[in-house]
Amino acid sequence: MSDVDLVAIPAGAVRLHDARRKTTRDVTLQAFELGRYPVTEEQVAEVLGFSASHPRRPATDVSWLRAVRFCNALSEWEGFDPAYRVDGDEVTWHLDSEGFRLPTEAEWEYACRAGSTAAHYGPLPDVAWTSADGVNTPQPIGGKLPNLFGLFDTLGNVWEWCWDLLDPARYDDYRVFRGGGFADDAWSVRAGTRRGGGPRMHHDDVGFRVARGGFDADDEAQGWSARADAERAAIEGALPSGWTPRRGVSRAR
Repeated sequence: MSDVDLVAIPAGAVRLHDARRKTTRDVTLQAFELGRYPVTEEQVAEVLGFSASHPRRPATDVSWLRAVRFCNALSEWEGFDPAYRVDGDEVTWHLDSEGFRLPTEAEWEYACRAGSTAAHYGPLPDVAWTSADGVNTPQPIGGKLPNLFGLFDTLGNVWEWCWDLLDPARYDDYRVFRGGGFADDAWSVRAGTRRGGGPRMHHDDVGFRVARGGFDADDEAQGWSARADAERAAIEGALPSGWTPRRGVSRAR
């Protein structure tokens, strides 16, 4: 199959902001690997058996659950133990697995910034496909300049799914996606912008890239914590009228 080109991302730290909750937290990260490009239509077609109309474009209309299944299938293809156990809509991350997975939100932002503390890691017209380019579809990967880690298209082109829940108290099982898309303006195409969708939702401007790296931990790693998810899901006062508290959250093992 078309190789997934991984970049070694060094250990470091990142400060995450949640504008809605008005919170900030600092995360220390161990070294990991991240795809140099978003996963392409060609790669999804080869691994999951779908057709690829535009092989070099980022794969879109891929739900979070399908991205998880792609990661597991790719792990098996490459001889790694899968990073996830999937039981219906419930997904468990095996933290010690070296298989392919989605990056945590902290990993994604740290890798996107590549040392920058600004909204963009370079002049936006040079590094990202946005609404200013007047394009109507995702563009072939690698068409703009990379960041200092050598990653392409982390800003613009397509949003990218992450592992984390967006806000389990308010948005149930919605998962985070990051980075902005080809139809978004500069306000959305920023390293710190957070959006999300349900795990079965798919969008024409949301794709993903894969990560690798296992960790010796029980229920938290790389800025994500199963315990924190459960605590946030239990905050009934944060729920708007008509919303139902979630019965379960994704777990680590």
